[in-house]
Amino acid sequence: MIKQKLSLLATFIGLLTIAIIQSPSAKTAELAEIKQRGQLIVAVKDNVRPLGFSDEQGNLVGLEIDIAHRLAEELLGDAGAVVLKPVTNQERLQAVLEDRVDIAIARVTATIPRTRIVDFSPYYYLDSTGLITKNSLIDSKENLSTAKIAVLQGSSTIAILRYELPNAQLIGVQSYQEALNLLENNEASAFAGDRSILTGWIQQYPQYQLLSDRLSGEPLSVVMPKGIQYEDLRKQVREAIVRWRKSGWLQERIEYWGLP
Repeated sequence: MIKQKLSLLATFIGLLTIAIIQSPSAKTAELAEIKQRGQLIVAVKDNVRPLGFSDEQGNLVGLEIDIAHRLAEELLGDAGAVVLKPVTNQERLQAVLEDRVDIAIARVTATIPRTRIVDFSPYYYLDSTGLITKNSLIDSKENLSTAKIAVLQGSSTIAILRYELPNAQLIGVQSYQEALNLLENNEASAFAGDRSILTGWIQQYPQYQLLSDRLSGEPLSVVMPKGIQYEDLRKQVREAIVRWRKSGWLQERIEYWGLP
């Protein structure tokens, strides 16, 4: 009898909890809080040209910065009503999970493992693995079938290169600067990495060229928190991305920042 009563009590508490979570006021609380605050707080990168970086005047600019401002305009009616918080790669998801920011637009690839802890918008840019070189005689990956290629140690790019160019000689590096040194000293013929980042490379070093080969597909998306209380926020972000695709605004911004 006691066990039956405890079971009924547990069921009642569970139903009550679900009802509270699904109540209209809880569902819209997060977006309402943002509107009451009058600012959208966004985690961004400040060192990844041309997605998010500091210009000569020290202002944060780039494709992802443009998206952050446009979302502030969509949600709050003011493109300037945004607080940009630079984060490291390790902090991008954690900042959202710990409620330090409302969303993250910080060169995050939407992957299945990540969807278990955060939500994602439709992608705003389809990134990929690419190759960069300063050798004018190299115009495709086929020219690099047995060449020395620099690649960041521990990166997912290694597996992609092993599949696409199994006979290439991979040279692990700790940084982009180390890769640059190898290329400048002709100790490597090319460097493999994310095409978005390599675009920033050739903008700084125009003697280099980005090959047209796309070795993978990596959707960059806005990171949003899970939970029914954030659904209204997620819905508006999703709809905004889709609308910008259809209107051509996203493509115009992608081309403006020189992304392939």
